[in-house]
Amino acid sequence: MKGENRVSIKKQLISKGVHMPSPESVEIGQDVDPDRISGDRVVIHGGCRIYGGSTLISKGTIMGHEGPATVVDCQVGPGVRLNSGFFQKSVFLKGVSMGSGSHVRAGTILEEEASVAHTVGLKQTILFPWVTLGSLINFCDCLMSGGTGPRDHSEVGSSYIHFNFTPFQDKATPSLIGDVPKGVMLNQPPIFLGGQGGLVGPCRLGFGTVIAAGSICRKDESRNSRLIFEGRPRGGNIPYSNGPPKSLKRILINNLSYIGNLKALLQWYGKVRRLFISEDFPEALFKGLLDALHSCINERIHQLGKLVFRLSEFEAPYPGTIQNADFPLTRQKDELIRNWPELETLLHREPDAFDNPAVRDDFLRQIEGIVSTQGLNYLSVIKALGSETAEQGSRWLQCIVDGIVSESLKRIPTFV
Repeated sequence: MKGENRVSIKKQLISKGVHMPSPESVEIGQDVDPDRISGDRVVIHGGCRIYGGSTLISKGTIMGHEGPATVVDCQVGPGVRLNSGFFQKSVFLKGVSMGSGSHVRAGTILEEEASVAHTVGLKQTILFPWVTLGSLINFCDCLMSGGTGPRDHSEVGSSYIHFNFTPFQDKATPSLIGDVPKGVMLNQPPIFLGGQGGLVGPCRLGFGTVIAAGSICRKDESRNSRLIFEGRPRGGNIPYSNGPPKSLKRILINNLSYIGNLKALLQWYGKVRRLFISEDFPEALFKGLLDALHSCINERIHQLGKLVFRLSEFEAPYPGTIQNADFPLTRQKDELIRNWPELETLLHREPDAFDNPAVRDDFLRQIEGIVSTQGLNYLSVIKALGSETAEQGSRWLQCIVDGIVSESLKRIPTFV
């Protein structure tokens, strides 16, 4: 019976116009809703597998052109190419291209015309429009913005790694490459991360940053337009004892800033993106976007909580330090453990709690006016914003980021 259902779904898809060159080798899960798969110029090549009741495949999608592709509970916008690989609980907006051997896991969002070459791993990754990743890259747990168009885009060179796991065995390591408040305005200088390099999370980089090929970046550089390069390598062998990070303040503040940026993006989606519901951006795709972003926020709070739990388990002195109640790291650790339940509750609050309605509403009135005259092309409308309007929108979103960070630090004053 299950096999008959799969055949029936394939027949429905083919009858509505989906092109399957080798339909006998395509597998469609019985939970897939054929009404959520467009028949307009959709091509599903041989060896592809599609599962999940929330899967959405929009017009012009091409799957499996370079090899088998598996799609599980993804929302795929128009004109997307999933050339081969594994794609799960992720969202791909209009014109996204994913190279062969992609491995894309939950919480990933690729906005309009972002692209990825072959053999790239993503998880809890957000790429803004036009951001381009080369080949052989691991780029999990980070957000990247910057760039003004397809010829002026942020890029990550081949064989790049975002290091997102520590010797303390935690993943409170999200990196913010650019930001949300300015990045969504699509008017910032691009960022370039040179090939065969790496970024040690959690890290923050400003717009216009260039990291030289082969360099490992371990420090924040929030100033714009900086060149980062690695000095002469020096070998060594010193005593080492694994334990809690000594840069606990930096790690926590970077995590709070990252969560704040995700909350600002959630508000941007809820107040601005929703204005562009259309054939190219249907309600189901919008809902998938919100669900994926909620997943990202929950994951970051969860991973920060796991770090706090690891700290509570660690009773030995910090390596190379004297353990006493007055030692700054000890005070910070104890305060964070003690106040984590209250902090966690705060971080789960909706972004409205940190919003500035006066700045927001004035900005929304202006953008609604542009939509009414220019139509529902998201990229065109955002690019048409005047500098003063874009700056006002950035101030609105920055209020959310700053509010989350400042309210959090009130609960843990030793980190100020």
